[in-house]
Amino acid sequence: MPGSRRGWRTAAAGALAALLLGACGTQVAGQGANDPVPHTAGPSTPIAWTTAEPSQVTGVSLSGDRRTLTVQVQVPSGEHPCVRDLKAVLTEPPTDIVRVQVTFSSPSFDRASGCTREKPASTQVHLPAPLTTGQRLVVDNYDTFTAEGAALPALRLCGKLGCTPPATGCTDASYDQALLAVAAPAHTYRDSEDCDGNWLVLDFSWRTGPACGDSGSSACTSRLGDRYFFRAEPSGWVPLTSGAAGGCGSVHKVAPDFPTAMCASLPPLSAQLHPVHTPAAKGG
Repeated sequence: MPGSRRGWRTAAAGALAALLLGACGTQVAGQGANDPVPHTAGPSTPIAWTTAEPSQVTGVSLSGDRRTLTVQVQVPSGEHPCVRDLKAVLTEPPTDIVRVQVTFSSPSFDRASGCTREKPASTQVHLPAPLTTGQRLVVDNYDTFTAEGAALPALRLCGKLGCTPPATGCTDASYDQALLAVAAPAHTYRDSEDCDGNWLVLDFSWRTGPACGDSGSSACTSRLGDRYFFRAEPSGWVPLTSGAAGGCGSVHKVAPDFPTAMCASLPPLSAQLHPVHTPAAKGG
């Protein structure tokens, strides 16, 4: 444990100081050289309680009158009290967005507190008016919930594409969903797409040079790329496989019914890696 390790370092430092003092002939008046030196413990430093936000919001439920939100979160825990003043508050008057912040006070930033685990907890916030289906609830600026399409009383957690994801198809918004499905790096560029509504092959690339922003520097032209094949499902574009080789070989190993017309003429991916550009989408 870090606390034990700090104690060991303190003890070791004291032993080293004693050795150095002994080597210099320093002696406390009235004590022999071999007498033990008394140890005086200094005052212990109290562990500070710090205001923090939960590590995770696990859910939100709505009361029958739609005016009370119960927010479920994860908070620190340990052998001793680790949380106090857990509360949820509105940060601004509700509009189409209802913003709520959850905070608590805890000593968990110091591991010596023993608050090294987590446990579920909940807190409530009362709204000035009933939450409507069209409103979005944003908790701690990270998680968005909605009553639209939710199995009340629990609100529905929205995804990275918002509370109403785009329909799966040959559209830019749907291609963005495909990139999210394969965890494409930030600032990824779509290089080409071929889509028929049921199947999709998508080439994309990302810069590998220094932080370039929108600079046209030659140092920013180095990049890596990938090619993924997808099938349309009710949940969105589902990745089948990826591969840099040309043709249909890689995708037909896992999906023999992938249309040959969409992959037969694909060149090897390495031939696609030119200086970054943003081509117009072919689908739509």
